[in-house]
Amino acid sequence: MTEEITRTEHSALTRQFTVLLSPTRRGVRLARLLATAHLGAWGLPMEPAANIVAELAANAVAHGRVPGRDFRLGLAVHHRALLRIEVTDTRGDRLPPEPGSVDEASGDAESGRGLLIVEALADRWGVEVGPVPRKTVWAELDLGR
Repeated sequence: MTEEITRTEHSALTRQFTVLLSPTRRGVRLARLLATAHLGAWGLPMEPAANIVAELAANAVAHGRVPGRDFRLGLAVHHRALLRIEVTDTRGDRLPPEPGSVDEASGDAESGRGLLIVEALADRWGVEVGPVPRKTVWAELDLGR
């Protein structure tokens, strides 16, 4: 687990936090708890970020799990105006649909709504592939609203 505070070229404070978590339901719960704890300590609103973290972590466990390999949660605050949430897993071969193309899940489905929630809550989200075998699903929240 790492936490960094760095100054950028414009002397604005940037905060970063990363942690490796087990690809289990316990890892998903811990991701949400750690995110809310850090956001609270940084004086930032915890919602909707906590919900986004929970959905991205749950997707990493459900669709990106490789036995023996953890997933990584990353939080970064840039200029106190932007929060970037990243969840990296080791299944770069299993990509989610592109932003804007997530279909509505059927009303009785038990899963499939996670990215719809992320799309509704985040200002932007996307996927970065690599380095092999990884992929990172990220979401950004504008904090200056």
